[in-house]
Amino acid sequence: MHCPFCSHPDTKVIDSRLVADGGQVRRRRECSACGERFTTFETAELVLPRLVKSDGSRQPFDEEKMRAGVMRAVEKRPVSVESLEEAINKIKSKLRATGEREVPSSMVGELVMNALRDLDDVAYVRFASVYRRFQDVNAFREEIDKLESQST
Repeated sequence: MHCPFCSHPDTKVIDSRLVADGGQVRRRRECSACGERFTTFETAELVLPRLVKSDGSRQPFDEEKMRAGVMRAVEKRPVSVESLEEAINKIKSKLRATGEREVPSSMVGELVMNALRDLDDVAYVRFASVYRRFQDVNAFREEIDKLESQST
């Protein structure tokens, strides 16, 4: 790492410690040229794949957009914030685990629907009605019938 004071390319690590519950490494460094000391923080860069929309356009994964959709679906439902965050983290982990640089946006929709199905049936049907663009009451009825047959 280059020294931020003199730009010398050679620095040595004096001390390393885990911080932020082990999610980050704090390193104390010293420049071999000017002797100045400085601190760096190192974290893993976990890149989520880009999404390929149904029209072929591509956009970066937007966690806040996904979270907003999930929050709308569970609004006024007895779902804890902890279980929501756990579900969102699982979805992100599954996306990372694909190892792909790009995934279809429909994959995210299906992952969200599966997570909501496990959390709350009403939230699942709410999300599915928007995601699958239900056109009439029969579409709701069919989805509810499928949900009931899966739970028995």
